[in-house]
Amino acid sequence: MRTKFIFSLLFALALFTMGCSDGDGSASADGTGTLSVKLTDAPFPYELVAEANVTIFKVDARRVDGDDESENDEVDSDEGDDNGSPFITLMEEEIDVNLLELTNGLTQQLAEIDVPAGSYDLVRVYVKGVNVVLTDGTVYDLKVPSGDASGIKVFIEPSITVVGGLSTDLLLDFDVSRSFVAKGNLDTPAGVNGFNFKPVIKASNMSTAGTLSGNVGTMEGESILALEGTQISVFAADTLNTASFTDVDGNYAILGLKAGMYEVVAELDGYLASDTLEVQIDAANVTTQDFILDVDPDAGEETTTSGN
Repeated sequence: MRTKFIFSLLFALALFTMGCSDGDGSASADGTGTLSVKLTDAPFPYELVAEANVTIFKVDARRVDGDDESENDEVDSDEGDDNGSPFITLMEEEIDVNLLELTNGLTQQLAEIDVPAGSYDLVRVYVKGVNVVLTDGTVYDLKVPSGDASGIKVFIEPSITVVGGLSTDLLLDFDVSRSFVAKGNLDTPAGVNGFNFKPVIKASNMSTAGTLSGNVGTMEGESILALEGTQISVFAADTLNTASFTDVDGNYAILGLKAGMYEVVAELDGYLASDTLEVQIDAANVTTQDFILDVDPDAGEETTTSGN
C-alpha cells in the first residue's frame, strides 16, 4: 500500500504548474502571492494495514526575509504580524485523511491562500486523532508527540519563494512507513501489538522538483498485462532515494523528485528484475518510464498478474 500526502502547501493527481494569478501576467517581489500546499505519502508496504489516519487541524508557515532569516525555530506559535511572529496561518480547520488513499500521484489539498510575498523556510503541521486500522479490524490509537501542541516542523530546504501575483506549490510527502512504526511480529495482524507514531514529512518545491511516472506490465502472447504491486525503486548516487508501487492498472507516479539524474529499477516477485535505467528528472515536468518484466523461469508456475 502506498500513500502520498500533499499539503497545499500537501493530497489529487498533482501535475504542478506555476502560473499567474492575475490577468496582466506581471510578477512582483512585493504584495501577495498564492501559496498552495498539498499532501502525499511515500510507500507503506505493510499489507496487514488497512488505514493510517490523521486529522490535520492547522497549518502555518514561517516567512523569512534577508537579515530576518534565522535557524531558530522556537518561535511563539501565535501567528500574525500583529504579534511580531513570522508565522502565518495557512489553514485552521479539521481535515481527516487516510494516508493510504494517497497513492501514485494522489494528493490532498490542505491550503491555498494568498500570503505576503517573500521566502518561507518552515511549515508546521498540527495533527490529532492518529490511528492505525489493521486488515482484521483492530484499531490502535496513537499518541502524538507534540504534534497537537507545537506542530510537526517541516523544514523547506532551500526555502520556497512566493512572488507577488504568482502561484507557488509546495508538496509535503508524509512517509507512512517511517512515521508509523509497528511493534511485534509483522507476519500477521495478530502478531502486531501496537505502533509508535514518529512523523517524518519531506517538503518539496514543485517549481524545482519533477515527477516520475509510467506503467509496468508483462507480455502474454501479443498482449501486455498490467502488473500490480511492482516496486519501483529510485536511486541517487547508489543510495535509495524513494520507492513506490504500481496500482491495479500497472501505473505508478512518484512526486517531488529534485531535478537531476536517477537510476530506476522495477521488481516483482515471480518476475526478473528490470535493467537499472538512468532517467533524467526535470524541474516542473513529468518524466515517463515504462517497464516490461519477464517471468522468472525459476519462480515456479504460480505468477499473478492483474489480468488473471
